[in-house]
Amino acid sequence: MANITGKKEWNLKNKYVLITGATNGIGFAAAKAIASRGANLGIIARDNGRAEAIAAQLKEQTSKQIKVDIFIADLASQKSIRKVAMQILERCPKIDILVNNAGALFDTFQKTEDGVEMTWAVNHLAPFLLTSLLLDRLKESEAARIINTASHGHKMVKKGLEFDNVNAEHLYRGVKKVIGGPTLCYAQSKLANILFTFELARRLEGTNVTVHCFDPGLVATNFNQNNGVLAKVTMAVMKFFSRTPDEGADTLVWLSELKDVSDLNGYYCADRQKKAPAVVATNRETARKLWEISEEQVKLSAL
Repeated sequence: MANITGKKEWNLKNKYVLITGATNGIGFAAAKAIASRGANLGIIARDNGRAEAIAAQLKEQTSKQIKVDIFIADLASQKSIRKVAMQILERCPKIDILVNNAGALFDTFQKTEDGVEMTWAVNHLAPFLLTSLLLDRLKESEAARIINTASHGHKMVKKGLEFDNVNAEHLYRGVKKVIGGPTLCYAQSKLANILFTFELARRLEGTNVTVHCFDPGLVATNFNQNNGVLAKVTMAVMKFFSRTPDEGADTLVWLSELKDVSDLNGYYCADRQKKAPAVVATNRETARKLWEISEEQVKLSAL
């Protein structure tokens, strides 16, 4: 992964990088690349056995002496997120980089134990809450950064977020479902990732923490394998036109190791460049309103 921009790299050796969704796909590819640079890792996963296997693999694939911590959490549960955040704060004296990478798409309407639609809960509220709970520890780092995995798919949302109906149950019914309602739910959550990045960067102006998001492109991973035969067939066909996980993770790694990311603070990137997202992702008032609604949904006081 050559640095095609010519910018100097940030030495990741002994930095502490916390990442969600690191047990497969883009997250695993990024974790391998970051570990190979000598960073210590904390991986947040649902399955302890899978996480332990990945941790062992990360240690074995690098000659550097690194630490890989495992944290178990269900990102669909706010209670679980709060619990794992406390564990992280107890075990990690510093966090230099937080990567919010885990994501999901659900073909049927499901609510979490908190009464929130599942895709919205996992893709948006989970990184919002986890980041908020760990923010003070990030601020203690000499220079910290937060990286959110967004998607080109956010451009499917033409009129902005439906704040009056964030659970979007109607998109899982009848004609709406047939024409891609669940996919639109996913797109709205990815739009929220970009708006969250934009608003958090604004709120953290003047601090040592920068915030970024990126589009990995269409990547051949195990994503969307939980939604039946049709979803599996669709993803299998799409793999012929997809990037590898390593290629999808490239911009994430680039954002992790750039020495100076100040000119990328609050921005959306793809292919190692700052890119323009959809117009609906640049609205300051929408970003502010999303923040307020997200605070209400996770019962979090203002930063």
